[in-house]
Amino acid sequence: MNHFFPPSFKKSIHISSIMKYENREIAGLLLFIGGVQCVLGIIIAEALYPGYSTSENYISDLGVGPSSLIFNSSVFLLGVLAVGGAYFIQRAFNYKLFSVLAAITGIGAIGVGLFPEDAGVAHVVFSLITFLFAGLSAILSYKLQKPPLSYFSVVLGAVSLLALVLFGSGIHLGLGKGGMERIIAYPALLWAIGFGGHVISYSKSESTATK
Repeated sequence: MNHFFPPSFKKSIHISSIMKYENREIAGLLLFIGGVQCVLGIIIAEALYPGYSTSENYISDLGVGPSSLIFNSSVFLLGVLAVGGAYFIQRAFNYKLFSVLAAITGIGAIGVGLFPEDAGVAHVVFSLITFLFAGLSAILSYKLQKPPLSYFSVVLGAVSLLALVLFGSGIHLGLGKGGMERIIAYPALLWAIGFGGHVISYSKSESTATK
């Protein structure tokens, strides 16, 4: 029956079909790329930092050492991509609470990239914002996923937040300050990668969380 429809009509239907998925796919791609490049950025920065200890050094020490350009750029890019991802998540799923939390996480990461460890209080504040809201974002994202992935997101977010509390209390569980800080950061980054991949392939037949 396609010959009954003019080419302009069929073209508009095709464009409409593409646009229906565009926001979702862009959101997932931004979050996926942000998480992957940040993990790789940290690994590369550690390798280029002589004598660096993942147990005894803070992650942010990478931002003031010989690998500062790589680390700060990677974290800054993570923040920009997270803010962009939050915008497109809102457009795709209309999940305002999650989108706001994710955007705040991104703003925090941008601040960490712009204000490295030697910037003092500003760095501490932006780091806390990033860690706290990343954990909350991971937990809230369960509405956009189906079990068991939704359960893993909640667990990763909860682990990150619990580690943040322990870290703030000076409890490192034998991992050292750097090791405990990684228990805050890596679950959130792994969530971003997994969630981003899920959103890219999100099925429109799945129920969406909203409002």
